[in-house]
Amino acid sequence: MKRFIFLFAILLLLSGCKKNDINNVAKQFSDDVTKSNSYHLTGKMTIRSDEEEFKYTFDVKYLKDDYYKVSLINTNNTHEQIILKNGEAVYVITPSLNKSFKFQSSWPNNSSQSYLLASLLKDINNDDNVKFINKNNESIITTKVNYPNNTELVKQDIVFDKNLKLKSVVVYDQNNNERIKTIFSKIDLKADVSLSEFELDHYIKDLPQDKCDSDKCDKTTSNILDDIIYPLYLPNNTYLTSSEKIGEESKRVILTFGGDKSFTIVEEALDIPDNFEIKPVFGNPVLLNDTFGVISDNSIRWSRGNIDYYLTSNNLTNSEMVVIASSMNHSISVLGSK
Repeated sequence: MKRFIFLFAILLLLSGCKKNDINNVAKQFSDDVTKSNSYHLTGKMTIRSDEEEFKYTFDVKYLKDDYYKVSLINTNNTHEQIILKNGEAVYVITPSLNKSFKFQSSWPNNSSQSYLLASLLKDINNDDNVKFINKNNESIITTKVNYPNNTELVKQDIVFDKNLKLKSVVVYDQNNNERIKTIFSKIDLKADVSLSEFELDHYIKDLPQDKCDSDKCDKTTSNILDDIIYPLYLPNNTYLTSSEKIGEESKRVILTFGGDKSFTIVEEALDIPDNFEIKPVFGNPVLLNDTFGVISDNSIRWSRGNIDYYLTSNNLTNSEMVVIASSMNHSISVLGSK
């Protein structure tokens, strides 16, 4: 009798050790995501590029029927950008510049997003070779990732705590280097999210307006480019062929690169409009280490350091355009005024 009780206890112990297997963890996560009509997430995200780190805080709100609002704040310069998806379109809003890109896009369903629950669940379901381990009271699911604009990123660890609650996500490149780390500080799967939070007007009226109506104020009439910003990365057998400043006020520069991977970069000193500006564009949102841009099949556009950039090419891949655009954040943008 004692032997039977001992064996039964061992079986219970073994079955308890298997509680957090991949099926249970994946099912719990799937139930949490699919049953949530709205959620609110907050946390921190670190992006590593070469030896540099770019740190963000993020705030995500979701409402069923594909409504998303993602706020990312760069902690180095407090620069905020918002991705807003509602029934009309997708917007990339830059409050400090009083403008937004507007486009039709299948984002976020067309790529992996480490800070969106449905995207993580999709990655789990789409991978036939999911790996799973239990380690230090954590359950870790490893899946392939889909970053069409950054093919260096190949896999991710989705980490759950001992209660099977999502804790963090780590994305790796092909050399097993940690490239993106997302840590969740709050996950509210029953958040009271209002539909009004996904209306563009909700963000226009809250934009900062630095106006001066006094005659004694110093006013900037126009910005000029004092420095030309060059990419620090070029594909093999590609070289600068010309650099041309346009206009008497030098508000625009055109850089032309020739060779095996030819492309053109236009840099233009931006003027912050008094009224909120919406620019219709084609493409999808893309994160360039320290800022969001918009990428299409043969071009990418973004703003950084009070300069608007536009890169276009007929023979660069999307990944190559992203690497070139990202490399331009190593330089300091200097603007003059007159």
